[in-house]
Amino acid sequence: MTKIVLITGAGRGIGAAIAAMAAGQGYAVAVNYRRDAAAAEAVVDRIRAAGGRAIAVQADVGQEQEVERLFLDVDRQLGPVDVLVNNAGMLGHCLVRDMDAGELERLFRANVFSMFFCARQAVQRMSTQTGGKGGAIINLSSVAARLGGLAGGCHYAASKGAIDAFTLALAKEVGTQGIRVNAVRPGLIQTQIHDIHGGLDAMETLARTTPLQRSGTPDEVAEAVLWLASPAASYIHGTVVDVAGGR
Repeated sequence: MTKIVLITGAGRGIGAAIAAMAAGQGYAVAVNYRRDAAAAEAVVDRIRAAGGRAIAVQADVGQEQEVERLFLDVDRQLGPVDVLVNNAGMLGHCLVRDMDAGELERLFRANVFSMFFCARQAVQRMSTQTGGKGGAIINLSSVAARLGGLAGGCHYAASKGAIDAFTLALAKEVGTQGIRVNAVRPGLIQTQIHDIHGGLDAMETLARTTPLQRSGTPDEVAEAVLWLASPAASYIHGTVVDVAGGR
């Protein structure tokens, strides 16, 4: 039976790479996006052109009611989710001395609230205690959780630290329900998200200080995510995997 994966924030970057790779492995893929419908539909079109099954579903996953609608849409079009990849998130650049509650809430809604809202819906469907078949949840964190991030990114680093803690706690909560929970901590990956901190040139300069002396690719992160979702990782639970070139 075809497994169904929902990837939040999958219109570009790491999320798009996970979507394409998942489809290549036989998953039916739900590509979530918040604003850029054209980018999400392009991901879906590429999957369908290669013979895969995919849909694009709009929702702001930082909003509770929109997440409920997102999962109902996936239920209706594909079926209950077997794998949830909590990928949606954002960077922020603001010094603590200049930060207000609005800036803090905006980032935490995108990076942390979204994971709670999506995980709740996924657990309700996956849990063997409520008739589900079990499943896997993979959260996207960042090495900023343990390195502290860059100047102006204190709230971003804190949000990623929250994701690590959430992953470990949720794993303890749902392990007996047939659900595995893990996280991936990417390092310097070649995506547009780094534009806020000087773009790819600045990222590559920093990447040369890593033991591998290069940045990573979205596909390298996708490989780790989908391995954690697979039977090959059946005894991996409550773990955070770094994909950071040794940084």
